[in-house]
Amino acid sequence: MSCLVCPPSLYNNSSLPLSLSLSLRFSIASQSSHTTVNRHSEAQCLSLSLQLPSSSSSQNDRRRRGSETTTMMVDSMDAARIIDYFKGKCILVTGSTGFLGKILVEKILRVQPDVHKIYLVVRAIDEPSAKQRVQQEVIDTELFGLLREKHGKGFQQFVDDKVVALAGDIIYDGLGLEPPMLHALANDIDVIVNIAATTNFYERYDVSLDVNVMGVKHLCTFAKQCARLKMLMHVSTAFVSGFREGLILERPIKPGESLREGTYLDVDTELRLVKEVKKSLAMANAGDGDGDAHTDVKMTERKAMKELGLQRARHFGWSNTYVFTKAMGEVVLGQQLRAGVGAGAGDGGRDIPVVVMRPSIITSVRDDPVPGWMQGTRTIDSIIIGYAKQNLSCFLADLGLVMDVIPGDMVVNAMMAAVVAHSGERGAPQVVYHVTSSLRNPATYDVLYQSGRRHFYENPRVGKDGRVIPTREMYFFNTIARFHLYMILTYKIPLEILHLVNLLLCGLFSRLYNDLNRKYKFVMHLVDVYGPFAFFKGCFDDMNLERLRLTMAMKTPEDQMFNFDPKTVDWNDYFTKIHIPGVLKYLCK
Repeated sequence: MSCLVCPPSLYNNSSLPLSLSLSLRFSIASQSSHTTVNRHSEAQCLSLSLQLPSSSSSQNDRRRRGSETTTMMVDSMDAARIIDYFKGKCILVTGSTGFLGKILVEKILRVQPDVHKIYLVVRAIDEPSAKQRVQQEVIDTELFGLLREKHGKGFQQFVDDKVVALAGDIIYDGLGLEPPMLHALANDIDVIVNIAATTNFYERYDVSLDVNVMGVKHLCTFAKQCARLKMLMHVSTAFVSGFREGLILERPIKPGESLREGTYLDVDTELRLVKEVKKSLAMANAGDGDGDAHTDVKMTERKAMKELGLQRARHFGWSNTYVFTKAMGEVVLGQQLRAGVGAGAGDGGRDIPVVVMRPSIITSVRDDPVPGWMQGTRTIDSIIIGYAKQNLSCFLADLGLVMDVIPGDMVVNAMMAAVVAHSGERGAPQVVYHVTSSLRNPATYDVLYQSGRRHFYENPRVGKDGRVIPTREMYFFNTIARFHLYMILTYKIPLEILHLVNLLLCGLFSRLYNDLNRKYKFVMHLVDVYGPFAFFKGCFDDMNLERLRLTMAMKTPEDQMFNFDPKTVDWNDYFTKIHIPGVLKYLCK
């Protein structure tokens, strides 16, 4: 699993022959291209009267078993208030091995060394394995270098005292934890942050439902048992909105709501459908008992589940399984909230605030702790990697469209501020925050492309043979239809000629034809799944987040540590000096 918030890396296609030099991995544009935002729509957004998220924080001077402090409404915040909030707190984080999860864990440990405990739920067979995984995949990364330098020789002891790795999985009841551990956590946890998700656009439907939907339900069930819980934060994606055009508001998704008129989305029905399909597949293959047959059955089931996910997503108006199941996860969260999340023993039925964070495409760290640090290829990074290697001659994108991107550290800053602002609110409605940039500070594909050209002309790449890789211009297809025509003329027709020659020569070129035909179909499949995002025409309203920003006092350098205002980002400077060098360092190896 990996954090939410951005699409998965496209597949490695280094073995693709020159005849398909278009490169599978780089043929699709960003999942979040947007039309250029005009100032009229911005003014329209700013004139909307959205509900101001009420702000409160629970101040809890050290620790623990004493009486609850009185919740106070927050009318202003600064770095000191955010830092102080996390003092003595117990925090449960899912998805900590992902990009966003790592940034969050590191930030809390760095700014508030007196946090009580950070519990990280990770997939592992036992506690030692979980601890080893957290150590290798989280703590030992370069992202923790500043924290490591700060604590010196005492770094590992500090981490051991503060970070607890739990061998569990949110797809199971009780998070896959042993009952004694679950009970102990329920008496101790102050904040739950759910970042865990499977972000594969073409994931198996059963897997996506398990993680992105049932995982949310299991966390909510656990939250009901937590007597001290002050906040349940769920990280979703801004693209649960589908392909709506115009201004997209920060509002919860209603039960039954879908994007296709005349359809009603029922989560329980989808869960039953998956069980029935898997049962039918099992019955159809009941007689196959040997090892090879078993492998074939598994492959058949895998393909069927992938196709079912895409089919159901499109039936209800979403483009892929990832955003479809993330939308269902939000519905489940809302249903659980109305059922009384946080009504555990000792809570007197008190509702716990639930906040949904919807980031757009999350890019590399902008400021701290390591500018440019990143993990996992986003679709917009494909253009940078392909341009760097000069094996990408064309790309599916309109340079005039806006791509909605936001640096990872700014997303985490917004998350921490929202936790403090809504902690301990009683009876408050679910709050949704778009952590996005398309309205306040839009960046077009042309900004990214020109930044890349400038970077590579000034810092030319050198090949393995020591020769400078010449920087060539790239061609952009601004419609999917033009891309399809290009693929037919350049690859499909030659493939059909090869197929005819292969038949005349009694199958002499069968292996070559089958390989090229498979890769051609794969490219077209990627265009089908990812292509629609290249021409997304929505604009994400962030009025709720803007109102949260207005409570932030930015008077000291310390306050800047929690900046999440996209208007402060110079995209040309960010892409040229931070993001592109980060892609080359961490992804282009």
